[in-house]
Amino acid sequence: MIVVAGSDSFQINPIALTELERDILREKRRSPVVYRYPSLDALEFELKMRYHIVEAAKAMYASGVSFATFDESRSNERLWIRTANGGFQLRRGVLPSEGINDIFINGELYAFECAGAIIIMLYKAALDTLGDAEFNAHFQNLYLRDWQHDRDLSLITTSNLDEAYAGDVLYFKNPDHDPETPEWQGENVVKLDDNLYFGHGIGIESGQDMIAALNRMRRPGSRVSAYLQDLVVHPDFEALRMLFFRDAFQA
Repeated sequence: MIVVAGSDSFQINPIALTELERDILREKRRSPVVYRYPSLDALEFELKMRYHIVEAAKAMYASGVSFATFDESRSNERLWIRTANGGFQLRRGVLPSEGINDIFINGELYAFECAGAIIIMLYKAALDTLGDAEFNAHFQNLYLRDWQHDRDLSLITTSNLDEAYAGDVLYFKNPDHDPETPEWQGENVVKLDDNLYFGHGIGIESGQDMIAALNRMRRPGSRVSAYLQDLVVHPDFEALRMLFFRDAFQA
């Protein structure tokens, strides 16, 4: 159920929404959980941001980026400095929007692990939703490694898979992974559809195929299956939306 403050009912022009946004809106309206929004703009912003997260996942899949451990990570050295621990620090003088977009344009120059891929996709979605000017104002001095992220990219964690929607980040855990390959202890994924996910290093697959891929990375002889963990992560959509309005108010 969706409740918008100050309105007993609300109308969004379906023509103005993508098919994915309409699906998310319909699913949330049917949910027994009450989703409260301070305004119609807030709801529309979340729908747009979720759409851009899904699009960023698809774009990363098509970009040619490679999967790599921190020891073997690489980036476009013209824009990023590779740090000793395998992270990427944006070079001084490079616009954050240029640095993020380059990963999707020149993907063959990049290799990183799956948690870092998630943050990169969330940055890309924020960029495409907020626009270059707002993104560059608030996401300076970017540093990419694992789950580390700019404070303006606030993340919210919940534990109800029944309330996971397209654009949410989920985790397939591989509890009995081969100790020789700790990078396969699990797979961070973006939910694209009801049973379709993108995980950097595995690709776009159903939940069953994600589990099958991880099961191939178990310790020899193991019969303990990977599984979808009860963990849901997404940006604080309202906090991101307020970046724009805060700047507009201060101006």
